[in-house]
Amino acid sequence: MEEMEEELKCPVCGSFYREPIILPCSHNICQACARNILVQTPESESPQSRRASGSGVSDYDYLDLDKMSLYSEADSGYGSYGGFASAPTTPCQKSPNGVRVFPPAMPPPATHLSPALAPVPRNSCITCPQCHRSLILDDRGLRGFPKNRVLEGVIDRYQQSKAAALKCQLCEKAPKEATVMCEQCDVFYCDPCRLRCHPPRGPLAKHRLVPPAQGRVSRRLSPRKVSTCTDHELENHSMYCVQCKMPVCYQCLEEGKHSSHEVKALGAMWKLHKSQLSQALNGLSDRAKEAKEFLVQLRNMVQQIQENSVEFEACLVAQCDALIDALNRRKAQLLARVNKEHEHKLKVVRDQISHCTVKLRQTTGLMEYCLEVIKENDPSGFLQISDALIRRVHLTEDQWGKGTLTPRMTTDFDLSLDNSPLLQSIHQLDFVQMKIPATPILQLEECCTHNNSATLSWKQPPLSTVPAEGYILELDDGNGGQFREVYVGKETMCTVDGLHFNSTYNARIKAFNKTGVSQYSKTLVLQTSEDTDSEEQTVPFPVPSERLPLRRMSPFSSTLNLQPSFPRRSYFDFRSSPHQLSLHSSLQSLNAPGCNFETQPAPYSQLVDIKKLLAVAWFAFDPGSAHSDIIFSNDNLTVTCSSYDDRVVLGKTGFSKGVHYWELTVDRYDNHPDPAFGVARNNVMKDVMLGKDDKAWAMYVDNNRSWFMHNNSHTNRTEGGITKGATIGVLLDLNRKTLTFFINDEQQGPIAFENVEGLFFPAVSLNRNVQVTLHTGLPVPDCYSSRASIA
Repeated sequence: MEEMEEELKCPVCGSFYREPIILPCSHNICQACARNILVQTPESESPQSRRASGSGVSDYDYLDLDKMSLYSEADSGYGSYGGFASAPTTPCQKSPNGVRVFPPAMPPPATHLSPALAPVPRNSCITCPQCHRSLILDDRGLRGFPKNRVLEGVIDRYQQSKAAALKCQLCEKAPKEATVMCEQCDVFYCDPCRLRCHPPRGPLAKHRLVPPAQGRVSRRLSPRKVSTCTDHELENHSMYCVQCKMPVCYQCLEEGKHSSHEVKALGAMWKLHKSQLSQALNGLSDRAKEAKEFLVQLRNMVQQIQENSVEFEACLVAQCDALIDALNRRKAQLLARVNKEHEHKLKVVRDQISHCTVKLRQTTGLMEYCLEVIKENDPSGFLQISDALIRRVHLTEDQWGKGTLTPRMTTDFDLSLDNSPLLQSIHQLDFVQMKIPATPILQLEECCTHNNSATLSWKQPPLSTVPAEGYILELDDGNGGQFREVYVGKETMCTVDGLHFNSTYNARIKAFNKTGVSQYSKTLVLQTSEDTDSEEQTVPFPVPSERLPLRRMSPFSSTLNLQPSFPRRSYFDFRSSPHQLSLHSSLQSLNAPGCNFETQPAPYSQLVDIKKLLAVAWFAFDPGSAHSDIIFSNDNLTVTCSSYDDRVVLGKTGFSKGVHYWELTVDRYDNHPDPAFGVARNNVMKDVMLGKDDKAWAMYVDNNRSWFMHNNSHTNRTEGGITKGATIGVLLDLNRKTLTFFINDEQQGPIAFENVEGLFFPAVSLNRNVQVTLHTGLPVPDCYSSRASIA
C-alpha cells in the first residue's frame, strides 16, 4: 500500500488530506489549503455582477487564465495565478509536492470559527493546483464543494495500517499483542485472555470479534459521518442525477432543480459504478502483470548484453592481434566503437526499465487506491469520485498499449570484422556495416549535350567492394554559383532538361549507402548550345585537364536528407526512356527519414531554368508514429485531438540540411488552449506538450502570447496569440542552424533557437479539440529572404 501514498496527499501542503473537498474538476484539496490559495477578484468578475448584467449562467464561473497571469519573461505559463492591474501582485510558491500555488493575497481576518465556517472574502476565486482551472466562488464559499468522505476513510485505514500493534487490555504483567477486539465489550484481547475472559459460549457467543486494526477504526469512526447535500445541509443524499452525475436529496428534487433529468436510486447507481470500476481494474491488473514480466525480461536483457559484449570484445581482440603491429592502432578505435555500442544498448534498456518502473509504480498505486475506494460503504461519497477514477483507470490502461511493452533494443551485436584487406589498406580498416561506398567515376565518352539539355553517365570504380545504394547528381546555376541536387536515385544515367542556352555548367556526382556518403567525383564542365534556333547538335563535354581536380564544395540543398538508407525514391518527376531518365523541374515530394524519397503523381510542369529551380518540401502528418488520441483527416493534412492532455504528431518527412518552411492554419480553437508547433526528433515523447523533453524545439501559444520551449525551459514570452483562422509558420534553416516562427505572416519574437543540427521532423502538440491543417511546398517568407540576403 506504500505506492498508494501519493494518491492520499494534498498537492498544496504535501501532507495527508485533512477534510478534503472535491473541486468541479474532480481533483481534491484540503479545506484549509483551499482557503489559503483563495484570490480576491475584481467586482466586475463576481457571479453577482455577471448575473446582474445577464451574462452569468452558473454558480461557478471559470476565469480566463490570461486575466490572472503574472508570468515573467522566463515563466512557463503554468500554475501560478493572482492579482490584477488594480491589486499588488505576489510571487507564486511551490508546495512540498512541487505544485506551484498562490499564497493568500492578504492576511486572513481574525476569527473564532472553524475553517469550514469562517467567512470567505467577497468575490473570491480558487485555482486547482493540479489542472490549473480557475473558478469564482458563489455565496456559499467553500461550503458549496462536497466533502470527500470516501477519501477520508481510505486515509484513516492507511494510517491505521501503519500504526504500532495494539496490546491486550487484560494482561496483568507485560501486555501481549492483541489478536481480536470485541465490538460489544469494546476490549482488545490476546489469545490466552480471550479464552479465559471471553469464552465463546453463553451470552458471549453472540458477541462479534474483529481484528484489532478494524476494531480501532470502528472505535474511532463510529458513528460514521454521513454525506449531506451541499445545498441542504440537513438532508442526506438519497438519489442520483444521471445528467449532473452527482448525488441529490429529496428537497433538491422537490424544488425542481433536476425536474427534466433522469434520476435513479442512490444504492443502484452505487452498485453499478462499483461494478464498472471493478471491471476497469481487471484490465489494468492484467497490464500490471504484463509489465512486471516485461521488467524481468528487460533485466535479463542487461545480462545478455553484457555477456555478448564480453564475447564480442574477445573475438575482436583475437582478430586484431592476428594483424601484427600495423593493426594495433586501429584495434583501440574498433574496441571503442564496440564499447560505445555496448553502452548505447545498456542505456536504452536501462532507460526503458526506469520508465516502465515509474509507470508500474503509478499504476500499482492507482490500483490499490481504487481497491480501497471500492471497500467504502458510503454510496454518496463513492459516486462523487467514481467517474473520475474510472476515466483514470482507462487512461492508465491505454498508456500501457501501443508498443510500451516491446524492447527498444536487441541483445545482439550485428557487427563483423572484415580482415581480408591488403596491408596498404589497413588505414581503411572498419566494420563492414560501417563502410561508405567508393567515389563514382564519370564516363566522359557517354556524356553529351543536346540543345539546352545535358546527359551524364557514371559508374562505380572497377575494384570497389562496398555497394552503393544510390547516387546524388549536382549542378551549379551556370554562373559559378552554389551546387544544387538535380537527381537522387539508383540509376547511373540522367538527362537534365531546361538549362540555359550558351551557358557553362559544372557537374559532379557522389554515392551513398546506409553508412554515409562518398567523396565527390571530379568536376565535369559542360557547354550547352548557343541558342534555340541553332541546328540540333550533340556536343561532347570539353573537359580541360586543369578543370579536373577534385572539388569538395559543400552542396546547397533544401531537400535532401542523408540518413541511413535511400531506397528507390526521388523527389522529382521523371520520364523514362530505354537508355536514360529525363529530369523535369516539377517538384513532387521530399524524402522522409531513412527511406523516404517519394514520387507522387502530378502533371508535368513547364520546363523552367534550372537557375530558378528551388526544391521545396511536400509532406503530410504521419499516423504511424502519432499518439493514439490524434485524429486524422483530409489525407493526413488535418489533425485534431479531443484529449485534455497534450498529444504529439510528427510529419512524415525529416530534414537534415537546407531551408524549409511550412504553415499550419487553426481550423478550431475554443476555451483558449495552448497548442505547440515546431520540430522534433523521431523519438520525442508523444504524451506531453511539445518541448517538454530534450527531443523537441517548439513555440506554444495561447490567445494572447507565446513562449519558446526546449527541454522544459521556457523563454522569450512574446505578446500576440492565435484565434480561429490564424496561420502559424515554421522556418527551419539548417544552413544557418536556426529555427524561427511566424504568426499571420509576421515573425513572432526573435530567432527562437540557434545551433540546431541533426535530423528534425515537423511536429505539433494538440489538446482540447484544437484542429489544425498543414500546408507544405511553400517558399521562404520574403521578410526572411531579404534579411538573409543582407546578412
